[in-house]
Amino acid sequence: MNGSIGKTVQEVCRANDYDPHRMMDIVRGVQEVEGYVSGEAMEWIAATVGSHRVEVESVVSFYSFFTDQPQGRIVIRLCDDIVDRMAGSAQVEQAFVEQLGIQVGETTPDGAITLTRTACIGMCDQAPAALINDVVVTSLNSDRVRDLVRGLRDHMDPARLIWTLGDGNNDHNLVQAMVHNNIRQRGQVILAEDIDLDQGLQKALAMTPTEVIRAVNNARLRGRGGAGFPVGMKWQFTRDAEGERKFIICNADEGEPGTFKDRVILTERAELMVEGMTIGAYAIGASEGLIYLRGEYAYLRPYLDNVLQRRRAASLLGQNIHGLEGFHFDIRIQLGAGSYVCGEETALISSCEGRRGDPTNRPPFPAQHGYLGCPTAVNNVETFCCVARILDRGPGWFASMGSSSTGTKLLSVAGDCRSPGVYEVEFGTSLGEILRLVGAEDAQAVQMGGPSGQMVGPADYGREICYDDLATGGSVMVFGPERNLLEVVRTFLEFFIDESCGYCTPCRVGNRLLGQGIDKVMASRVSADDVAQLEELAMTVKNSSRCGLGQTSPNPVMSTLKNFRDIYEDHTVDTAGKVASFDLEAALGEATAIAGRSSVHNKGLRQGS
Repeated sequence: MNGSIGKTVQEVCRANDYDPHRMMDIVRGVQEVEGYVSGEAMEWIAATVGSHRVEVESVVSFYSFFTDQPQGRIVIRLCDDIVDRMAGSAQVEQAFVEQLGIQVGETTPDGAITLTRTACIGMCDQAPAALINDVVVTSLNSDRVRDLVRGLRDHMDPARLIWTLGDGNNDHNLVQAMVHNNIRQRGQVILAEDIDLDQGLQKALAMTPTEVIRAVNNARLRGRGGAGFPVGMKWQFTRDAEGERKFIICNADEGEPGTFKDRVILTERAELMVEGMTIGAYAIGASEGLIYLRGEYAYLRPYLDNVLQRRRAASLLGQNIHGLEGFHFDIRIQLGAGSYVCGEETALISSCEGRRGDPTNRPPFPAQHGYLGCPTAVNNVETFCCVARILDRGPGWFASMGSSSTGTKLLSVAGDCRSPGVYEVEFGTSLGEILRLVGAEDAQAVQMGGPSGQMVGPADYGREICYDDLATGGSVMVFGPERNLLEVVRTFLEFFIDESCGYCTPCRVGNRLLGQGIDKVMASRVSADDVAQLEELAMTVKNSSRCGLGQTSPNPVMSTLKNFRDIYEDHTVDTAGKVASFDLEAALGEATAIAGRSSVHNKGLRQGS
């Protein structure tokens, strides 16, 4: 076996305490040194941490940022979501192809640069965008592509490609990103100008854990993800669960296409988020926490590590926090590697444990059996920020804002609008008011909650942003009058097909069939009966899939059938009185070629039987 690879593996495994639960970090570390994770490297890793080759390989094969094949020292990942396509990503891609002399999925002959595509990287407000290794480049066009490729060939240093720095902490010496926050409207909770950090933590530690949970309940805080589960209830379940060792996890895997508000929080309000996590740890009795940071935001890792280190130095993390004897809590960052399904909490926990990001069956729920089999509370970035503010200003203050859903909501608005960016609005704000704020009064349609949400039209613009009406985890994608909504639906289905973990048949196969159905609609090769069958298939996928991805993946089809049925009817053909034809011999052709012999049906056809 190759001694060099063995040495690399030993060093990386040592840095991760030979812990198989740190498999994500181990695989990433080996790939950073070797360029990929070869079969031999997998053998070394398995032997070194006491695992099995198949367990290592399952991780390498599952995450899109890992590879078992050689690739360039520079990997260019072109963002390929619907908003980037609308902004001209096809022209950007073609420019890269021409300048590099390779196609997407290929590596330059000298082995230096690989060109590929990836799903949404959280930059829809400054599209088209790309990741060059871990460096984000935004607002791309053909001229900039030529400059980028010329620069890479000259110095092979992605960090030197940044031609301008963004606002706020994007120009921090540990970030140095060209990303812009695009904060368009600041509310009273998270993006307010006058936040006193750690006041909420100080007040929480003067209360009992039960009183902290009661305050969160009285504020009627619901998780700021798509499900909106009551936070205090989740914390109480976790606190009451059996087991001395408990965990709190921050879900910073903002993978829903069109969403980028957590990116802004991580950049500008990271300490507020960690303060909320610390309050949550005190409430449920946890001494250990994790931040699951999506791989696309790896450029923020040094800054976030520094935030944690500064809080340890100030006794706000670690032993006897804030001088409270016996309250110990610390956090480590777990970096993801490009997998949308890991936004689902059980898949996220699987990933944190060093495994494929496969969702698990519920029950048991994470509150009873989560990370490493211990009771675990999982909440997202925005939720923890709300917790810190509730404990600072009080539950009554928080509950006084909003509607049936209390507080404010951060929205990531992108697409066909004059002012894309992040807006903090009170729950109860109408969608029409949002469209006026962003400059999209002529919107044909709006996708609420990303591809897994729902597409609504002008008839719904009077509806309110809240969990009981128009719910969203944060993504608001605007489509102008000139957009082909069926192309939007097809793009969303492509995303789900690619991101499915493949575990269950309804999701693995059903989404492909839905995609084929939309292709037929776009080609005007469907009847009214075909459209009805497409709707039935969507319901089957939704009702029989194992996890949230499959249960929501048919939503683009279902919501457009509900709110834009005319675009389907415009593509239907009248089949009344026509007899469908079917070429049995042609249909069996592939199977005949595989078997190497004719079927009995083919023989019968030739014999005229």
